[in-house]
Amino acid sequence: MTLTSPYDVAEHLRTPEDMAAYLQACMEEADGDATFIAKALGDIARAKGMSQVACDAGLSRESLYKALSGERNPTLDTVLKVVGALGLKLRAEAESDSGAAGQGAPVRR
Repeated sequence: MTLTSPYDVAEHLRTPEDMAAYLQACMEEADGDATFIAKALGDIARAKGMSQVACDAGLSRESLYKALSGERNPTLDTVLKVVGALGLKLRAEAESDSGAAGQGAPVRR
């Protein structure tokens, strides 16, 4: 019989760089699933300390747990508050030309 133990990613998110890399990877894997990203933010918030993040974001600890449980789709306002409280930044970047052409971008002939 193989013994296993629960894995908690929050135990491995020790530095701001670890947290940013984890969020970036989750955003790339989310495929538009906002609850997946919310759960990733919840993992990072637990690693940093949920009570402190809630305080810094101006939210109650309970509402933060609910918003980042992965079972709800938090508002953009909540996401931005949490990202700021975590000391992270969201960035936008243009899709590559090959990706944009498949998304309805004009094609030159």
